[in-house]
Amino acid sequence: MIDLRGIDLNLLVSLDALLSESNVTRAAARLHLTQPAVSTQLARLRAIFGDPLLIPAETGRGMTRSARALELMEPLHAALKNLEAVVRHQPSFDPRSDSRRFIVAAHDNSMAVLGLRLMERLSKIAGRGVQIAFALVDQPTVASRLERGEVDLLLGSERMMPPTIKARKLYDEHFVFVQRKGHPRGTGPLDLDAYCALDHVLVSTSGGSFYGFMDEHLEVLGRERRVVLSVQHSTLVPELITQTDYVATLPARLAARYADRLDLFDLPFEARGFSLFAGWHPRNQTDPAIIWLREMLTEIAAF
Repeated sequence: MIDLRGIDLNLLVSLDALLSESNVTRAAARLHLTQPAVSTQLARLRAIFGDPLLIPAETGRGMTRSARALELMEPLHAALKNLEAVVRHQPSFDPRSDSRRFIVAAHDNSMAVLGLRLMERLSKIAGRGVQIAFALVDQPTVASRLERGEVDLLLGSERMMPPTIKARKLYDEHFVFVQRKGHPRGTGPLDLDAYCALDHVLVSTSGGSFYGFMDEHLEVLGRERRVVLSVQHSTLVPELITQTDYVATLPARLAARYADRLDLFDLPFEARGFSLFAGWHPRNQTDPAIIWLREMLTEIAAF
């Protein structure tokens, strides 16, 4: 048996040309090589196959294929054509006809802001073979889940992106103050004293904390707000706010979805915002299906 690990693929390409032309000079021209180079390759091929392959013709002009060469011609040519097709094949993804299941890890804020619009878009442009599952981010395990292919895409702030993955910024976000319409505070300008005195709902993605991002800013100012309720999911907050006199500080895009029931105000102090990123494993950098999903999210995030 021939050990394929020791065979240069280019030798098989040359063998295909030699067997087709039965002439070293013409094979060299076809391969864009010199005649001595092809003669050297023929010598190596004879050693590999243990057969002369091409034999000088009895007439003294040209060469004749050996019996082994005749057996090799057709399967060798077919194998090289198949290999060429594999190398030249460009993967594609058609959401209308192809099947693909996507797993997207995200906090509920990004699910509400981007996920709902994504599903609205998919219902119009994708077939029944496309499925998307949103899973809550588990920060300690998300990098390994991306590595194992259990998660296709991660949505989150820059600090949530593991250093081993590729990422693209989708949009910049800032925070706004929200209260229910008809709140006793009224709709006048919001100052820092009023902000701190009100009863706040805080979103703690880790669960159970009464100290968050806004409290860090207030601490720098020497101030403190009253947090009366802590929830783990930001999408619960608008419902809580509309039913009580509680207030909250939310990402502007999320708050805007409830502008018919909530009044939105600028914060009475400078607060850092954040940027939302989409992250994926480098393995999926050129996956046409993942590229399609990334482009969809980029388009949706632009509006």
